Order: sequence, then C-alpha cells, then structure tokens
Amino acid sequence: MACAGIIGGTGKMGQFFAPVLERAGYDVRSAGRNGPYDRKDLAQTCDLVMISVPIRDTVQVIREIAPLMTPHQLLCDLTSLKVAPVAAMLASKAQVVGLHPMFGPTVPALAGQRIIATPARCPPDRLEQLLGIFRGEGACITVTTPEEHDRMMAMVQGLTHFATLCMAETMRRGNVGIGEALAFMSPVYRIELDLMGRLLSQDPALYADILQMNPFVPEVLTIFRQAAADLEEITARKNRDQFVDVFVENRKAFADYTVQAARESDAIIRCLVQQ
Repeated sequence: MACAGIIGGTGKMGQFFAPVLERAGYDVRSAGRNGPYDRKDLAQTCDLVMISVPIRDTVQVIREIAPLMTPHQLLCDLTSLKVAPVAAMLASKAQVVGLHPMFGPTVPALAGQRIIATPARCPPDRLEQLLGIFRGEGACITVTTPEEHDRMMAMVQGLTHFATLCMAETMRRGNVGIGEALAFMSPVYRIELDLMGRLLSQDPALYADILQMNPFVPEVLTIFRQAAADLEEITARKNRDQFVDVFVENRKAFADYTVQAARESDAIIRCLVQQ
C-alpha cells in the first residue's frame, strides 16, 4: 500500500485531507504537534508528502525536508500562496505540485469545492492520478502556474478580504452595533453582513499572511484606493451623470456574470428568509 504523509496533519486542514487520501487507498501518516510521526521520517518514507502548515511556516518546513526527498516521491503543499512554496519544493529532487484548496476545513466534503493546482515538476500520469483523487470526490480543479495563482489571489482573496475588513472597521468606528444594523437590513444586506461576520470568525493570522505575504497585493490595494477616492469624489460632488457612467461601465465589464449573480443571490435570499 502506498504511503501518504501529511506534515501538519494534526491541524484542521490536514485532518480534512487525511480521510480523502485514505479513501484513495493510501496509508496516511500525520506529523504535527500531537502526531505520532516526525516530519523528517515522513519525508524519507512516504510516496506522497503533503505540507499543511501555516503560510508563514511553509517555506521553512519545506526547506527542512527537501534535501531528504527522492525523485520517485511527490511533494505538495496546501497554502494560499504558491510562488515561494513551489520554488522551495523545486529545490528538492521530488516531483512537485502546489495545491490550494479554496475552502476551509469546516466544509462537509470535497463535492462542489474548488482546488487550484500548480504543477511544477510532475509526469502527466502522476499528476492526473493525484488530481483524480479530488475529482473523484466531486472537487472542481483549476490548473495554473504559481505566478498566475498568486496574481489572481491578490484580487480574489486580497481585495475581497481587505474590502470586507474595511467595512467592519467602518462600522466599528461609526459605532454601529450589529443588533442595531440588523433591524434596518433586508436579506441582501444580511448576506453582506454574514460574509463580514464569517471572515471575522476565522483565524486573523491566516488573513494577515494572505494580505501581507502575497507580493501582488500592494498593487491591487493601490488600485482599490484610487477607485475608492474617485467614487468618493463623484459622490461628494453629487455628479449623478458621472456616477451613472461609472456604474454602466462596470455593468458592461461584468455583463456575462450579472444574470448568473442575480440568480444565485436570489437563491441565497430564499434560503435566508425561509430559516
């Protein structure tokens, strides 16, 4: 039986992927604070080695085990950034595939979830074998490069999380209590507030690393600040025509998505009001 070692396997994400690999036929061994195995032992003995530690520790852990690995082994990581971890993994002799699960470990299953893969040094058959495990459980796979991944994450994660934190900070500074706000909100605004509350319930260190360690985030936040300043000026000048122009330009830019967005958000609203 093939062996899979999860470094950080006693953490929540490691515990999520352990049964996934077991169902694929692997003998899964975990190294972590409470794990029975040492990370170096896993690096020397397992066919598949998966790194599931905090973003800030990932490169250091990879550098520690990389010299121990051989060409027949497959080395993966599960972090939200890919350029630096993949570069560190390529210093080993192992086959290398970066992985980014676009979900938290509290989801009930892989079905319907997305995993981004950044294969860097891996034969096609070995890559398909790995990705087939996730597809077999219903996951959607996006294959890209580490650079494109981090660039997109600056928008998909960095911009979204930053804007959500700005909303929370604005409400806090404006002394608006949640109970007070809810009394004035329709289901649409409840969804926005739910997303804010969901983010604030998570590990703040994770979001600090997502925003601070992605080299493409500063450029995105510069664009965000300029966009906010321009819209603030238009609003302050009460220039209705210019506001409409900006709104219409954005509607054109997202024309292919607006119908889908309305349909999906309507479904969410129905679920919310039926609770």
